[in-house]
Amino acid sequence: MPSFPDPLHPAVVHLPIALALLVPAFALLAALAIHLKAVPSRTWVGVVLLQVALVGSGWMALETGEEQEERVEEVVAERHIEDHEELAERFQVVAGVALAIVAAGLLPGAAGGFARAVSVAAALAVLGAGTQVGHSGGELVYRHGAANAYVTQGDGGLPAGEHRRERDHDDDD
Repeated sequence: MPSFPDPLHPAVVHLPIALALLVPAFALLAALAIHLKAVPSRTWVGVVLLQVALVGSGWMALETGEEQEERVEEVVAERHIEDHEELAERFQVVAGVALAIVAAGLLPGAAGGFARAVSVAAALAVLGAGTQVGHSGGELVYRHGAANAYVTQGDGGLPAGEHRRERDHDDDD
């Protein structure tokens, strides 16, 4: 039986980031194809399902991050974690609002067409929010050493500062 990665959060966060990249492109292509009558308007269901997957995977990333917060606070200042969490919560709100707009694209007639056009902008807003939270998460790991919460001395791990000193020393040679 396969086991889940530990920590789970780093494994989960990549899906909402990937979807945040894909949804604007799919929304634009689908909206154009529907507008040009190359495909039926029911094709928009695919965009709605992608946005639902984005919101769901974002929720899972937020939940797994909250589960691992206490452990990471042992090695990273709480303010950095709180900043990342606030960006993640903002991402979820923006993605949820975008879901409502994207779903309105299923409406018939001009209302659906308008909603599909606005959906592209909403998807780009989600991408912007996703970029911010992803950058913040990367800083937690690579700048502030969050991964060190999961590295033990038995694994050959060193505290974050020692990794930097070791690298800086190697650069001097």
